[in-house]
Amino acid sequence: MTISTDPVTQPAAAPTAADILRSTLRRHAAGVTVITVPGPAGFTATSFTSVSLRPPLVAFYLDLGASTAGPVHRADRFAVHLLGTGDTALARQFARSGVDRFEGVRWTRNADGLPLLEDVPAWLTARITLRQHIGDHLLVVGEVESGAVAEDAPALVHHDGAFAAARRLPSR
Repeated sequence: MTISTDPVTQPAAAPTAADILRSTLRRHAAGVTVITVPGPAGFTATSFTSVSLRPPLVAFYLDLGASTAGPVHRADRFAVHLLGTGDTALARQFARSGVDRFEGVRWTRNADGLPLLEDVPAWLTARITLRQHIGDHLLVVGEVESGAVAEDAPALVHHDGAFAAARRLPSR
C-alpha cells in the first residue's frame, strides 16, 4: 500500500480557533493609535478602547513578547495619540521593530517624562490603574488625566490588513 504525500490529495487541515479569530478580526475596522511611555518607548496599536466615563478610563492590550513590553511594565503613565489619514508613515514607523521609532518624529516630553507626539489630530494621557496578563497579552487600564483635540481629521483605521480612512456616511 502506498500513501500519497501529494498536497492536492491530502485533506485540508481544519482551521484552529486562532485562525478563525485572526481571519474574523480582519473584517473588523479598528482605529490606529500610537501609544507612548517614558523611556521614550512607543508602538502602534489598534487595541485602544474606552472603558468608562466615571471615572474616565481607557485601555489597550500589548503582546507580552513585544519589544515595548518592558517599558510598559515599568511605566506609571501612558499617552495615546489618535492618528489621522495623514499619519500612515507615523503608524508604520511605530510598528517597526529594531529601529529608533522616535527618529525624525516631532515630539516633546511632558513634566512627567511622558513623550507626546506633535502634529497628531488628538491625544490623551492616563495614569495606569491596572495591569493584567490575559492570555499572551498585557491589558493596561489608565485613568485619563489630560488631552487635546488639535484638528478635525478623518480617522486612520486598520481593516483587512491595510490602512483606510474613516469618513462620515451621508445621513438619510
